[in-house]
Amino acid sequence: MSNKQRAPFIADARFTDLLGNYSGNAVNGLHETTVRRPSMVWWAPDPSLADFGEAQKWFYAQEEPDAEMLDLRARRREVVAQQLPDVGPHKQTRTPVEWTNELQQFVTAGDCEMTGVTTLDPDWVFDHEEACLPNIVMLGVQHDYDELRHVPELRGGKDVTRQYLRAAAAAKKVAGWLRDQGHRAEAVTGPMTGKVLMIPPAIACGFGELGKHGSIINPEFGSAFRLSAVLTDAPFKETPPRDFGIDDFCSRCRVCENACPPEAIAPDKQMVRGVEKWYVDFDRCIPYFAETSGCAICIAVCPWSLPNVGMNLAEKLRRRAKRLAGEAQPVVPDTPRAE
Repeated sequence: MSNKQRAPFIADARFTDLLGNYSGNAVNGLHETTVRRPSMVWWAPDPSLADFGEAQKWFYAQEEPDAEMLDLRARRREVVAQQLPDVGPHKQTRTPVEWTNELQQFVTAGDCEMTGVTTLDPDWVFDHEEACLPNIVMLGVQHDYDELRHVPELRGGKDVTRQYLRAAAAAKKVAGWLRDQGHRAEAVTGPMTGKVLMIPPAIACGFGELGKHGSIINPEFGSAFRLSAVLTDAPFKETPPRDFGIDDFCSRCRVCENACPPEAIAPDKQMVRGVEKWYVDFDRCIPYFAETSGCAICIAVCPWSLPNVGMNLAEKLRRRAKRLAGEAQPVVPDTPRAE
């Protein structure tokens, strides 16, 4: 349904009154031209300490979870609260390549579906936190699309919670493994604000490209996956970023833009903390997100998220890029041969 066909979304005044003058766009640094570290904008671990805390509590009050959802959330809290083992006294010796290859064991075991590693950029660390470990391991867990497509209904929300549970468990397992191997490691899980942003390091280590809807897109999972991370001093070899032409695709696609009830997805990139990027208007998005106890419509409708579609799209984009590159080559006349 296009924006013109949909009735305009009107935010609940009870929620917006609790937000008061708080603007997530200002906190995120929309239109700022200088690079700086991010600030917490939502998902405060302790709402009583946040400027938007009363609004976050209102969000919780709108939920009508059933027994299954309550169980999923309880299990996630238990996983997040799990204590990691002490760091082993002897550091295991592997080459950086071997360390990175060892991460495949967690994919094989079904703990997650994707892994990657990159050096931690200080600009990814929230301004209220400190991170002293040099590397970040990213973990991706894939949604069950048949469940996710029901968002923002409870059925779809359950799969979001289910994957956050899996992501947290995977981060704890990887961190525990690294500590057993004699290296420092710290699990970072969502959705509550942790030490670092998740999306920038995931892009840097090859999980995909940033989409117009503000989430990562890759050919394997589209946007239908969640992230967790592990900070560590283990000497991994970095996994490189990947470019599939998704950025160009998003510039011409309006599916998520048209599907967004509060019209929070902009058609063009914007400047955010000194970087021009796709950006979702927080102040438009969060009232709808709060009223529906979560949303995820944009990642569910993304063409890349449809099962068995992403790889074909990536191949079409590859052929298009190759064709355009060929068309851009100057025509060089044949060199006359000496007689």
